[in-house]
Amino acid sequence: MRNKKFILWFDELSNKDVPLVGGKNASLGEMYSFLKKDGINVPNGFALTAFAYDYFLEKAGIRDDIERILKGLDTHNMNNLSRKGHDVRETILAAHFPVEIEEELLAAYKKLGAGDVAVRSSATAEDLPDASFAGQQETFLNVQGEHEVLEATKKCIASLFTNRAISYREDKGFSHFDISLSVCVQKMVRSDLAGSGVMFTIDTDSGFEDAIIINAAFGLGEMVVQGKVEPDEYIVFDKTLQKDFKFKPIIGKNKGLKKIKMVYSREGVDPVREVPVSEDDRKKFVLNDNEILKLAYWGKLIEEHYKRPMDIEWAKDGQDGKLYILQARPETVQAIADQNILKEYILEKQGKVLTEGVAVGSRIGQGKAHIIKDVKDIGKFKKGEVLVTEITDPDWEPIMKIAAAIVTNSGGRTSHAAIVSRELGIPCLVGTQDATKVTKNGQEITICSAEGEIGRIYDGKLPFHIKKTNLKKLVQPKTKIMEIVADPTMAFDNAMIPNRGVGLLREELIFVNHIKVHPLALLNFNKIKDENVKDEINELVAGYKSKNDYFVDKLAEGVGRIAAAFYPEDVIVRTSDFKSNEYAQLLGGAQFEPHEENPMLGWRGASRYYSKEYRPAFDLECKALKKVREEMGLTNLKIMFPFVRTVDEAKKVLKICADNGLKRGVGGLEFYMMVEVPSNVILADKFAPLFDGFSIGSNDLTQLTLGLDRDSGLIADVGNERNQAVKDLLCQVIKIAKKNKTKIGICGQAPSDFPDLAKFLVGCGIDSISLNPDSVLKTTVLVEKYEKISR
Repeated sequence: MRNKKFILWFDELSNKDVPLVGGKNASLGEMYSFLKKDGINVPNGFALTAFAYDYFLEKAGIRDDIERILKGLDTHNMNNLSRKGHDVRETILAAHFPVEIEEELLAAYKKLGAGDVAVRSSATAEDLPDASFAGQQETFLNVQGEHEVLEATKKCIASLFTNRAISYREDKGFSHFDISLSVCVQKMVRSDLAGSGVMFTIDTDSGFEDAIIINAAFGLGEMVVQGKVEPDEYIVFDKTLQKDFKFKPIIGKNKGLKKIKMVYSREGVDPVREVPVSEDDRKKFVLNDNEILKLAYWGKLIEEHYKRPMDIEWAKDGQDGKLYILQARPETVQAIADQNILKEYILEKQGKVLTEGVAVGSRIGQGKAHIIKDVKDIGKFKKGEVLVTEITDPDWEPIMKIAAAIVTNSGGRTSHAAIVSRELGIPCLVGTQDATKVTKNGQEITICSAEGEIGRIYDGKLPFHIKKTNLKKLVQPKTKIMEIVADPTMAFDNAMIPNRGVGLLREELIFVNHIKVHPLALLNFNKIKDENVKDEINELVAGYKSKNDYFVDKLAEGVGRIAAAFYPEDVIVRTSDFKSNEYAQLLGGAQFEPHEENPMLGWRGASRYYSKEYRPAFDLECKALKKVREEMGLTNLKIMFPFVRTVDEAKKVLKICADNGLKRGVGGLEFYMMVEVPSNVILADKFAPLFDGFSIGSNDLTQLTLGLDRDSGLIADVGNERNQAVKDLLCQVIKIAKKNKTKIGICGQAPSDFPDLAKFLVGCGIDSISLNPDSVLKTTVLVEKYEKISR
């Protein structure tokens, strides 16, 4: 009978066998048996069954001893927990395997080819959708030799009673004897010679389901899992990811620091060791684009097979150059979250920033900082404090569950601290580098991971509130309520708000935060006079084929991430609309920008794009947008020009786009124009045939209609969008657009700030209103009410 076997091979197992071999082994068997035909590589191996575990406890006569030791257990008393956990483990390690188990285990090891193997635990309640036991037990890597395999197997069994595993089971309501342990023995992948990491088929922070997140570092994957390195992060949009890789939807690619790696050890007693990563390798991406896409496609296949979001470990073998899947388990946070309730954590005021890190969880927490540098000191930690440390591993979990927030110097978004904080529902910052230095024990701090990809530690307790919205009750009006989006790192979160697409994708933040370099500085690198600027640029572009590729790829990734988040709804990207003084702030920009007395009315928008000086830079911008549409398959992206003063300017810029392969109507490509200069309204009949839609930029239209400088506070009270002259122009251009069957919307906060203006625009027949994400819900309700009244 299968349930009375000591050994079961992967090809004998499936997901139905969790009671026999635990979640990890059952999942490995499922993939090995059913997904290899799809080209997914899974290293072979076998499972020492849960029956063998129970048989061992009975034959060795130690079950009663373990029950006796665990009497009087108090998981909230660290000393009590530590003492009892230690005694149980020592009891198991001192016991001998029955000879029949030992013989079958070694015979299977020999059949596997002997050599180096990974020995991992697989608890029978592990990897269930509502209880993530991942990481609770031990893993042993590069295990070689019969004696070593036996010892590693026994240590795996003992690790069912680590302090953190005991505490975790108590919290989840599992009896310690309702759970058995299976052990996985699997051929090692030589990722010590290449790289490895983890992959999620859902964005674990926002719950966005159409993204595949891959983290990668050099060497063995334990460094990523343990959070000891800041890994590379790659994001792939799975809706346009196909088997033939017709599209290459890599919408995010960030190099991690990757300072250390874990490799095989040939010295001493430890089978693995940590070594520094060379300076040259740190500047490289662990995976190339083809490998990223292949791995992401495997993730998509695994998710489709399991019919749920998955948490996957992978590795690349440095000897055969192949990718492998090491394990897969259900993602356990977002998969069970209520998607009908939108929770928004809103910081009410800013404060002094102590440091920044990678944000995890889109939440805010606060309390007294408690810096702990060694796990032996966790007994001093008090409920409601903020844990500040170098790194966490499963041994820290007894105090993580009582922390107000977690901050680590090391790690990335898939490190142990990040995974556990998501499950616990508390804010977390990882990879801060210096949190243990810039905070003091007992200092009141606020941890904010709700401001995008970058999270911050603020000095003191800052006021914040949580806004909850029941999305089931929201009714969409006829007028499209769209979003204004600027930050790609917030795109997945913003897309969760009910919307009809993006009416304004502002590129400027992508230039500032992701590209950072003036495009002319990249195109004219050899002409740059400042050697320090050259060094900074070389640091940024490391890992890219050329400086031009760097600009095109980074802009395409930023725009593509937003287009993917809202796919298949329209996303209208406005080409770069910096003023000359703002362009000059980009790295290397000062050398290539003129001084203008009034940049607001100077070299901006269309006149910049077709100028001899800037045209080569605009060509790069066009290539990036073409890449989003054609290489990533995101044809929901539309293009909009700002500050087009004359009809002739419109024609010139449209021609430049066509010369770069972006031709109106081809592949459904639409072009829009901002209506923000009075000439746009006066000549709307002339502009309309050239464009598919207009978008009113009410800020510029107001300042140019009333002769205001919107940067001057001295005359700020003179007028706003509700001025009659401005309203007359708004109504006039809406009527002309309707007559020409040209779509027309407005992008700006005015309809949200002034409800009467929103009512006025709806009455004029505007097609869409685009707003900052925090105003979308209230304006949706407002507009729906106006429409109902006017029916």
